[in-house]
Amino acid sequence: MSTMTATYQEDAAVQKKRWLILIVLNLFTFMSTLDGSIVNIALPVLVKQLHLPMAQVEWVTTGYLMAICSAVLFFGKLGDIAGKIRIFKIGTVIFILGSLLCGLSASLPLLIASRVIQAIGASMTMANSQGIVTDIFPATERGKALGLIGTFVSLGSIAGPSLGGIIVSTLGWEYIFWVNVPIGLIAIVLGWKVLPKDLIRVKSKIDLPGSLLFAVFIVTLFAGMLLGQQVGYGDSRIISALAAAAAAFIVFLIVELRRSQPLLQLSLFKNPLFSLSILCAFLVFVANFCFNIIAPFYAQNMLNLSPFYAGFLLMLFPISMVIVAPLSGALSDKIGSEFLTFAGLIVMVIAQFGLARLHDGSAVALVGVWIAMLGIGSGLFQSPNNSLIMSTVPRTQLGSAGSVNSLVRNVGMVVGITIATSILFNVMSSKAGYRVTDLIPGRPDVFLSGMHVVFMTSSAICLVSALLTGWRLFSIKRAKRAKRASA
Repeated sequence: MSTMTATYQEDAAVQKKRWLILIVLNLFTFMSTLDGSIVNIALPVLVKQLHLPMAQVEWVTTGYLMAICSAVLFFGKLGDIAGKIRIFKIGTVIFILGSLLCGLSASLPLLIASRVIQAIGASMTMANSQGIVTDIFPATERGKALGLIGTFVSLGSIAGPSLGGIIVSTLGWEYIFWVNVPIGLIAIVLGWKVLPKDLIRVKSKIDLPGSLLFAVFIVTLFAGMLLGQQVGYGDSRIISALAAAAAAFIVFLIVELRRSQPLLQLSLFKNPLFSLSILCAFLVFVANFCFNIIAPFYAQNMLNLSPFYAGFLLMLFPISMVIVAPLSGALSDKIGSEFLTFAGLIVMVIAQFGLARLHDGSAVALVGVWIAMLGIGSGLFQSPNNSLIMSTVPRTQLGSAGSVNSLVRNVGMVVGITIATSILFNVMSSKAGYRVTDLIPGRPDVFLSGMHVVFMTSSAICLVSALLTGWRLFSIKRAKRAKRASA
């Protein structure tokens, strides 16, 4: 049940400002996703400045993503009840406050706590931006607007290490957070002027049991996975945490199936095209974040590049992606999305395989070719896949589909980081002959052996996704042929 006095499509003043509204939404979409990965390039610097092992500093990235995963579905539901624009506005303020506190943090616990505040604000904006676009834009422009948000999401997720490298080397690690403050304040002032009042609110109850169970599942799962790298997965505390995560997830599904107004619309997954597109999006973010967490250490510690030049090298990924993604999105309107997603994944498989063959003496130009190819593949894949996700659900469920898409993206980031670092440390430990949770000075061969296995794994993940999209492409073509034959 919803209350509605009019639609935004009928409001001439709102329609006049709709593209300006999209700019405000995209600014926060970009910053909140950028902050999931921008810290990665600063991790080697934080390791040195805070005198901490790599496995502990990793929590600066994963704590942020974990908090977003725990909260994004809750804030999506709260946006439907209290007003999506109101929750978005509050989220922008909390995000900027968190960014300011991050740069002022002098210790790891303070930095992680500030990152959680930042993540709460980010999840409030992420959960509601796609719903706001759906409400404001007319059906003829909705796909283009949602596609632009998808492009900014992908760009923000991938551009972190490259932009971060330039900022860290010229200004210092604090400024990777402080850069959000002036941009965010401009966006907040602009947003307060152009964002309309909420018209649509759903008369519903917040699913507190579902929200709490889901938060317990996320925290216990990722805490168990990440701490397992440091103390070993055979430790009884790690086994208990992972068992608690499995139990919380099973109970969450049972509770959601029985509730009339659930936190997560499980009916969305009855649509096989939606489920397959979401699964492929998840796998691609896992593979890309294997690259995102390993590449800064390879560029700085193996190729001996400064954060500044490492940032420029890694910038090839988002530059390639931002060129290809809009072209791929426009092309998908003409030839369909299925072939482009398949082609993009094949390019990604080749690029990840190429990265797996690099060593400490590799030419920087060759490294750049593989990084650019990875960006091209991601650009070919992301826009058409986002279009497939949002076009396969009814309009009444677009908000839920948007928050599921955000959740899957952020879970993919955390899983990618966890898989990459778990494989890296296990292979390094095996090669060194003792437990390793950090780089070993004077032993590049130990890191490289782990890096090679990580990139072979991410290549295999992309291959699985390519096979799934290939099967989807074949199935759709066969269905079209059968339809023509029966006609």
